[in-house]
Amino acid sequence: MKTLNRFLTDNYDDIVLMSKKICRGSHESEEVAHFVMSEFIEHERATELVEANRGMNFLSGMIHRSYHSSTSRYHTIYRQKGRVHELNQKHYNRQDNDTYSIEQDNATEAIQGVLEDMEAGSIELWFRATLFRMYLKEDNFSELSRQTKIPRTKSSGRSNALYTTTT
Repeated sequence: MKTLNRFLTDNYDDIVLMSKKICRGSHESEEVAHFVMSEFIEHERATELVEANRGMNFLSGMIHRSYHSSTSRYHTIYRQKGRVHELNQKHYNRQDNDTYSIEQDNATEAIQGVLEDMEAGSIELWFRATLFRMYLKEDNFSELSRQTKIPRTKSSGRSNALYTTTT
């Protein structure tokens, strides 16, 4: 078992990279790599394959079958017949090594508090707070215009309704 652990430790970065290539850069590639490594550890011939220098070949096959097959264990456990649990698109490029900023945290809390106060206030303030929250999720004015039926462009001499309510 020690050689198997050493193999996985020494080749971890290569296994994850191989998974990214096989999964064609999918956001699931790292999950697939970890799933396959845990399955490989439990495989009855894992140590034999590592000692015969065929571990990476075997892992590449496991990654390919796990990701591309709709009958694989990975697909059955994690995708649940087409449903993939994933992070919001904005979280993909998140940097965990960023330093924590108490100022940013305090500002975020203050903004949340102001929005909550606005929602509890008049109907106009509730409308503006709701529209601002929608803008945070979808920052495309055209899409917001489609969702809310508020004209995106100026009409009959009035200012841009969508722009003036969000700024």
